[in-house]
Amino acid sequence: MEVIICSDEQQVGQIAANRVLQWVEGLATPVLGLATGSSPLALYNELARRVAAGEVDFSHGIGFALDEYVGIDPESPLSYRQTILRTVVEPLRMDPARVRVPNGFAPDLTAAALEYERAIEAAGGVDVQVLGIGSNGHIGFNEPTSSFASRTRVKTLTEQTRADNARFFDEGERVPTHCVTQGLGTIMEARHVVMVVTGRHKADAVAAMVEGPVAAVCPASILQFHPSVLVAVDEAAAVRLNHADYFRRVVDILI
Repeated sequence: MEVIICSDEQQVGQIAANRVLQWVEGLATPVLGLATGSSPLALYNELARRVAAGEVDFSHGIGFALDEYVGIDPESPLSYRQTILRTVVEPLRMDPARVRVPNGFAPDLTAAALEYERAIEAAGGVDVQVLGIGSNGHIGFNEPTSSFASRTRVKTLTEQTRADNARFFDEGERVPTHCVTQGLGTIMEARHVVMVVTGRHKADAVAAMVEGPVAAVCPASILQFHPSVLVAVDEAAAVRLNHADYFRRVVDILI
C-alpha cells in the first residue's frame, strides 16, 4: 500500500489522477470501478479537466459503480445511478450505455447481484478501482464485519453510515436501510486501486486501514494485501497516522 499525504484536496485529485492515467495508458477499453461520495470528487474533477484539455479520452471506457441503494428508483436524483451520471459519466464524457450500476430496484436482488458479478467478469475485470472510505472503515457498502471473501450482494447499512449519508436527503426523507454492493472479494480482484480521502472526520478510518491490523471490523484494511494500491489523503485525513512524516516525503517524488 502506497500512502501519500497531500497539502490539500486539489493536490489529492492531481496525484490520484496522475496514477489513474498511468494505469490506463495504452488500454483500448479501460474498465473503471466508480465510487460515489464526496472524497472521490477531487479525482473526478481533475480527470474531467484533463478530458476537457484533450489529455485523455474515456469515451470508449467501461464503468462499474460500487454500489446502489435498495428501493430507490434508478431515475431518482437520490440514486447512485444518477449520481454517477452527474459526477462521473458526463464530466468524463463516457458513454452512459457502457456504465453499469447495481440494480437495487430489481424484483430479485440476489439474481441481480449475481448478474452484476458476471458482467464485471465478462468485461475482463476492473483495471482501476476508485475508492473512498467511510468513517467506520467501509469501502463500497461493505460494513464492519463484512467477509473478506464477499461478492456483490445485498447488505444492511449501519446506523452510522445512514447518519453520515443523511445529508444527501431532504429533511423528512428516509435514508435507505439496505444496499447492493460489490463485495470485498470483488474489489480485491481489481488490477489497481486508487483511494482518495479528505477531511478530519475520516482520520480514524484512515489510520485503522493503513496502520491497524487487517481485521473485518475495518473492511478497508484488506487493501493491505492488494499488490497495487495508492492512498492519497489530505493533511486533515492524515492527522492520526503515526508514520505521517514518512508519508509526506513521498509526495515530492510524484508531483
